[in-house]
Amino acid sequence: MEEPNFRDRRPHAALNLHSRRLKAMKIERLLDLALKAQPLKMLEIGTGSGGIAHYFAKHPMLQCEVVAVDVVDQRLLKCGYEFKMVENSKLPFNDGYFEVVITNHVIEHVGDRNEQRNHLSELRRVMNEKGVGYLAVPNRWMLVEPHYHLAFLSWLPHRLRSSYLRATGRGTYYDCEPLSLNKIERLLDETGFRYENLCTRALRETIELEGRQGLAETLISKISDRVFERLLPLMPTLIYRIERIS
Repeated sequence: MEEPNFRDRRPHAALNLHSRRLKAMKIERLLDLALKAQPLKMLEIGTGSGGIAHYFAKHPMLQCEVVAVDVVDQRLLKCGYEFKMVENSKLPFNDGYFEVVITNHVIEHVGDRNEQRNHLSELRRVMNEKGVGYLAVPNRWMLVEPHYHLAFLSWLPHRLRSSYLRATGRGTYYDCEPLSLNKIERLLDETGFRYENLCTRALRETIELEGRQGLAETLISKISDRVFERLLPLMPTLIYRIERIS
């Protein structure tokens, strides 16, 4: 079966606006945006519902000039920011234009390793020398694949993933490429980024923002950061703060 090109890939956008607001709040904290000089030129790649772009564009304290791009327009919130359609990983902006770049669960959708490298290279090109970026990607070794909700789907060799999808009636072709911790960090090295893994901090920020106090949250609160650091290769989502290496 022929593999789909970039345009044929499903967007898989998260359209729940409440979840997008919480995600934006987490990104704001993880990047320490309140400490950066204002105004901030911000780019969100793969805007989906527009919830994250809208949150920053309408932020009561931060001054953000927000541009969002996507290959399809699924926006539910459209005001306050500029939106551009793109055809591939090439970004229609000048070098070094943005202080903040957000790529949240996008890199697994752009294609093979070369396309993923191009995606990161474009991020670096449009990012200011003193800029900062947020990068999140699902871990290949997560138990349940988040786009098709099938256990062990991304664990399989490439040649078996689409067959598994068809056998379960969830789709015909597996159009995502999750990355392991080693592979995403190798790509970041290759494309000239300095990076910090924020998985542990992100987990704790998520619990605080959601305000839940169930058994799982209580157990997590008692686990030390040192233990979580040992578990980084198995975290379901890999989250990084990225900066250009000059």
